[in-house]
Amino acid sequence: MRDEAYNILFLCTRNAARSVMAEAIVNQKGHGRFRAFSAGTDPAREVRPEVLRLLRRMNCNAEGAYAKSLQDLMRANMPELDFMITICDQDAESTCPVWPGHPTTALWPLPDPLSSGAAPAETVYAETFRCLSEGLASFMNMPKSQLDRLSLRNCLDAFQRMH
Repeated sequence: MRDEAYNILFLCTRNAARSVMAEAIVNQKGHGRFRAFSAGTDPAREVRPEVLRLLRRMNCNAEGAYAKSLQDLMRANMPELDFMITICDQDAESTCPVWPGHPTTALWPLPDPLSSGAAPAETVYAETFRCLSEGLASFMNMPKSQLDRLSLRNCLDAFQRMH
């Protein structure tokens, strides 16, 4: 049985909204079983203000939310990753970068809240947060006995099919 936390990296292009939300959700609701990080392949200068307000409203750590570069994380003294989840809405981003330790990888195609001009920004960010919360709750609530690579891969893939 594993006693350490499972480490998850959420990867997005800008690391300004979706991946930051996922990191905050896991770190709030992971109950020590899961620890999350997030990064961007082309990070923004800062996290979207709408995301920071939403994180505060949802009692997540908004103070620890900042846009990070994947390259900076790769150079940092990161713990070994168990999972690397790419959150994007473009087929061009479907290839996950190579990461030491062979983490289980998955692609979660979740639309970029910034690209949705139909609804108010606050509503779109709240819906994105809800989708991430539901998918991550299913993932994190798996019994410890089922936390093997195949079961987790199936759970990660199920999230992809949900959205």
